[in-house]
Amino acid sequence: MVSAFVNEWCDAHRSEVIGWRRHIHRHPETSNKEVHTTEFVAQILREHGLEPRLFPETGLLVDLGPDTEQGRVAFRADIDALPIQEVTGLEYSSEVPGVSHACGHDVHTTIVLGLACALAAYDQQHGLSVGVRLIFQPAEEVWVGGATDVISWGALEGVHSIYAVHVEPKLRVGRIGVRTGAITSATDVLELEVSGPGGHTSRPHLSADVIYALAKVATDLPGLLSRRVDPRTGTVAVFGHINSGFAPNAMPETGTLSGTVRTADIGVWRNMQQLCSELVEHILAPTGVEYRLKYHRGVPPVLNDDVATALLSAAATAIDPQSVVQAPQSSGGEDFSWYLEHVPGSMARLGAWSGEGEQYDIHMGDLVVDERAIGVGIKLFGSVVAQCAHVED
Repeated sequence: MVSAFVNEWCDAHRSEVIGWRRHIHRHPETSNKEVHTTEFVAQILREHGLEPRLFPETGLLVDLGPDTEQGRVAFRADIDALPIQEVTGLEYSSEVPGVSHACGHDVHTTIVLGLACALAAYDQQHGLSVGVRLIFQPAEEVWVGGATDVISWGALEGVHSIYAVHVEPKLRVGRIGVRTGAITSATDVLELEVSGPGGHTSRPHLSADVIYALAKVATDLPGLLSRRVDPRTGTVAVFGHINSGFAPNAMPETGTLSGTVRTADIGVWRNMQQLCSELVEHILAPTGVEYRLKYHRGVPPVLNDDVATALLSAAATAIDPQSVVQAPQSSGGEDFSWYLEHVPGSMARLGAWSGEGEQYDIHMGDLVVDERAIGVGIKLFGSVVAQCAHVED
């Protein structure tokens, strides 16, 4: 009954919900600056009879339904935008220069906001039998993600499971990609500084070649990782920055190298810093350079729980038997993983391609999302609530 009610509410309020998304899209705010977005979401929640709890700076949560011994099912939306200029030319394009919802967080926010309002209407008319928590999280796009703050503020207290979606512009709208286990990767950053006395390229034996040392790490570390770590874990080091020197005949005194280390295996991730430190030391030992390695741990992989993913798949199938597809494992990072360190849950890929024309990509200024995906997301989460209610019954 909950699912059918949410579906009807979603269809009846489609224009209103799309309007919310376009408002958020026009007024994007970067991480930890989501003041207007927080106020906008809170205002709509209050208009629907709900009492949101604001986080200390930005973001909020709201509870619906009863407090039960089983706890609440939670749904998470990320509300921040990216420092990327939008170039879509849409009539509701970002009005903030250099900032846009190029990762689809405006869609995520609207989905969870729509779910809250639909469930509020159901609760007023029929009474929810299951407790629900809606989390509007700030700062997903920054290191190491706002989820850690949200958790420290008590957002998971009394929660038994948590769900989320992420728009997938490579997947046709109406399709829902599910995957048990790792659906994203851990993402760490490695920064290396090397130094030596410098010198002339005609006398390299009298110096320590920092460029050679940087090149050794850039080429040898990825290869050594492939021999020290099971290749089935999707572990890879890729460098995006290398800098040293100023003249072809002068050996520089300093140089820097930085990149990312990614893995889909939680056990590998927990040992990766020590392993990289050991390998870099062995690579640089023969070169004679001094070095300083900074290893920044990022987010763990999103590890979808098998029971929660089965429930999510069943919820999607209940709406459309043809909707569920197998989601590929991504090498990107997602701070939803921090929630899953505390409670079981699952993240799905939400199809956002119209089925015609170009397939866009996230974190690009030309990203266009088929807005029908919003209704699919709301109905999916409504079906999850119905599945949870059935389990508790």
